[in-house]
Amino acid sequence: MTLSFIAERLGQDFLAQTLGRDHLHLPGVLDTPGCLISFDTLNDLLATHRLESPRLRLSAHGETLPQHHYTVPVTTRRATVWQRLHPRELHQRLTEGASLVIDAIDELHEPAATLAATLERHLHTHVQINAYASWNATEGFGTHWDDHDVIVLQIDGAKRWKIYGPTRDRPMYRDVAAPEPPTSDPIAEIILHAGDLLYLPRGWWHAVTADQGTHSLHLTCGLTPHTGADLITWAADRLRSSPTIRTDLPLHTPADEQADYLNALRAELDALLKDPRLLDQYTAARDAEDPGRMRPSLPHLGAIPADRELLVRLTTARAHTTHITDDKEKILRLTGAGNEIDLDPAAGPLLDTLLTAPSWISLGTLADTTGLPVDDIARVIQELIAAQIATVHRGTRP
Repeated sequence: MTLSFIAERLGQDFLAQTLGRDHLHLPGVLDTPGCLISFDTLNDLLATHRLESPRLRLSAHGETLPQHHYTVPVTTRRATVWQRLHPRELHQRLTEGASLVIDAIDELHEPAATLAATLERHLHTHVQINAYASWNATEGFGTHWDDHDVIVLQIDGAKRWKIYGPTRDRPMYRDVAAPEPPTSDPIAEIILHAGDLLYLPRGWWHAVTADQGTHSLHLTCGLTPHTGADLITWAADRLRSSPTIRTDLPLHTPADEQADYLNALRAELDALLKDPRLLDQYTAARDAEDPGRMRPSLPHLGAIPADRELLVRLTTARAHTTHITDDKEKILRLTGAGNEIDLDPAAGPLLDTLLTAPSWISLGTLADTTGLPVDDIARVIQELIAAQIATVHRGTRP
């Protein structure tokens, strides 16, 4: 299966040796890249969605084209105005060298959502997937860097990537200085063909052109970084339970009292940072807060039916379970999408199956896999839906 193969190739060696450190080119990772997206997919999305800028945009020579160059305004009977795509003008702009971009296509297209969820489960971070299409050697974005790591999947055609490396160590979205443009030749020049994968750490300068005499379609999976600044912000919120942290700063007191306060504050921070479980706790907290890709479960406003054909999946790939034991009972707690649900430990096999399922799975398959009655499974799924951790689908798989 293509998606599991990607996660397999980005395994422990990738996490320990490559992530955040070096670029990586893996030829032929996708055996059937068209299963993720195709030009037919783009045509359908452009025709059936009102994709306003910057969700849909065209770019050439590092500049975003004005929307009126490829759309026409339409006024509805209710006096609202929206921009309707004009195919002839779109084709002309693309012929002239513009690149087409659809941001967050994982929110619009189920296979891209499944890919994003697979990577999120594996890497414990939010993933946004953008689609890029180009037709000639004009650089859509110039030589640039990104404030997040990227995993690039070449879907159709071919594209040249000139990689220059970083000029500032691990630049951030909110930073005190901007990286200087590269002054040397690229450290690598790679032609991506359909099925290839490329990984680039954040801050690595690169220039991309479809100069191989063919069109190009690729997906870029943006990986949100976790930095020391994020850890400190999270830790500061966690320390708000401390009277020392909540105390007003002694701005108007003698120097010895200010020194005493700073020593007390330092002791609080030092104790927190010495906890060997701190990074695991941070990761679990961020996983628990991730909203995923929420989806309603209409028409089921109440109890869902005990229908073996009904499909279900979790809305967040970063949900997790915790076994809790006290003097009275044992509890299985599911945490995800900012919510917690306490369940009987007998639901463990059901939750384990849902947490590892790559996509949609039927209630019947869950019953056969776990040995639990479909009625019981339906009741648990309804609790997950109420907590926005799961969604159901009737009919064929999306």
